[in-house]
Formats: sequence, C-alpha cells, structure tokens
Amino acid sequence: MPTPFLDRDLRVTPIDAYIDPPVPRARAIITHGHSDHARSGHGAVLATPDTIAIMKVRYGEDCAGRFQPLAFDTPLQVDDVTITLKPAGHILGSAQVLMEHRGQRIVVTGDYKRLRDRTAQPFELAECDLLVTEATFGLPVFQHPRPLDEVARLLRSVATFPDRAHVIGCYALGKAQRMIALLRDAGYDAPIYLHGAMIRLCELYQERGIDLGLLRHSLDASKGELAGQIVVAPPSAIKDRWSRRLPDPVLAVASGWMSVKQRARQSGVELPLVISDHADWNELNATIRESGAGKVWVTHGREDALVYQCRKLGLEAEPLKIQAFEEGEEQEGLDE
Repeated sequence: MPTPFLDRDLRVTPIDAYIDPPVPRARAIITHGHSDHARSGHGAVLATPDTIAIMKVRYGEDCAGRFQPLAFDTPLQVDDVTITLKPAGHILGSAQVLMEHRGQRIVVTGDYKRLRDRTAQPFELAECDLLVTEATFGLPVFQHPRPLDEVARLLRSVATFPDRAHVIGCYALGKAQRMIALLRDAGYDAPIYLHGAMIRLCELYQERGIDLGLLRHSLDASKGELAGQIVVAPPSAIKDRWSRRLPDPVLAVASGWMSVKQRARQSGVELPLVISDHADWNELNATIRESGAGKVWVTHGREDALVYQCRKLGLEAEPLKIQAFEEGEEQEGLDE
C-alpha cells in the first residue's frame, strides 16, 4: 500500500484538515458531538447537520468560525480529496469519514456501533484500503447482550418495586435518548422523568424527528409522585443532593462497562444494564474483515488485542495513540 495521505494525528495531509482535533484548527472534520471528538474554537467545521446542531446546543452558536453541513453519502470534493460521510450508528448524526485520494481509500470510523438504534442513523459499511477503527471494547470478553433483554430486566424491577424510583445513570447525549427510545419500544408509555441536564438535548432529538414520548422534568414532581417511576440522570448527579428527593431509588447505570461486575459493584450500582453505543469485539472484527482493508490503525481503547487479532489475519496493523481519545470525558464510561 502506498504511504497513506492521513497522518497519525488524523490530519488529511493534502488539504491540511484534521479529523476530531483536540485543539483548535483552521479546518476540522467532526465525526460526532461527544466532547472527546467535538471541541469548540475551530476555524471551519465540516460535519453532518445533526452534529452541527448538537455542537451549537452544547457550545453555542459561534463555537466555530463557520460550519459546512454535509449530508450522509454525499461526496464533497476538496482540492483533490473526495470526502464522504457515512453513518456510524453511534449517536444522532455520528459519521465515519471516507476519504479518497489518487485511488486510495481511507475510512476513519469515529465511534460506532452496528446494532439498529432508531435514535441514530444506521451504520453503513465502507470498503477501504486503510481502516482507522475505534476499540473501546476491543477485548474478546466484551460481547454485548441484546439491549431489549436488558430493558426487560429494568421493567421487571420497576414492576417488582412499585414504591421505589428507578434512576438510570447515563450520558446526556446519545445514551439518554437511546434508553428512552428502548423503553418506548418495549411498550413503556408512562412519563419518563429527566434531570435538568437531559432536557435540552432530548428536546433537540425530538425537534429532529426522534419521538421520545412524554417527558417531564423531575423537579416538577413530588417525592411521592416519583415512586414507581423511571428517572434518567447523568451518573454524576446520582450521588449528589439532587438524588435525595427520589424515593428509595434503585440505581441503574446503562453502559457497556456494566458487563465488568467489579466495576458495577464499586460504583454501588444495584441494577447494571449492559447497553453500549460502541461496537463489541465481534462487531469490531466483522467491520475490519468486511471493509477489505489491508492496513488497520486501532485507537480509542483496547488497541493491543485488536492489533494482535488483525496481524493473525495477515493484515498490517498498529495501535494509534491519540491523546484526545484517551483523556476525553466520555472515556469515563459515560457514553459507553
């Protein structure tokens, strides 16, 4: 394979544009709205319309010098590089970046999952020569269960403990809306109560056509009214003063990390829900295999096992340590 036109800082060298740069750049291509990928202060941002809307809600209307929206599967010619955004399935608007230059095809996945999720555009595979893939759950032990099975466990607990509030700790962008949609799809049609930090992003999803049913601010209900109800809140809120107004709460956390029982116990989680917005080990391997890539760069998580697996298959593979992905707030498990 010829020398890639993407360097190890995810800079598209022919056009001097960076993918998900951790510091302000003149040109940035943003895969999705989580803060370890989308930062403010760039000169120009190329992203999907949904991601741009999310960035403006989170960081303000003027968080970049200018925005250029690009719809999925719409090739954009920038000098002699063709850029196409492909759905990544991670959250609303999340994209993989497909780049073509002088016959070479490179895909940067960003964060992705392949399971269907009506709060995110479904993942689309893109064939390429070089695949830059995340590996948040890049170990064989991570094989996620069916999300609706986990939601069924939650609803059984709600029925079993009608005098207790069930509070689901999950990240405000993406996971909260997915959890609400999963509950609705499982037939739960009662109001779902929200911590204040969830409200504006849930409103944005609804404005963009994602039906989440009846939502209410948790502060609008008395402690007694919250008995037997489901409340969605950031994990950070569960142990602060806000949670004291919940009647004997059952603490649930929705995260791929909840498959690690010790992690759930240490966090005091009574009802761990293994629901992830990232590809598990099998999905990662399927994507690498089906992409047809001869070279794989692995980043954002458990790189070594996936690199070893790729090399066993005869592929060129190496870990790609990117500081922004290692230190972002979502790495604490909030978007997993």
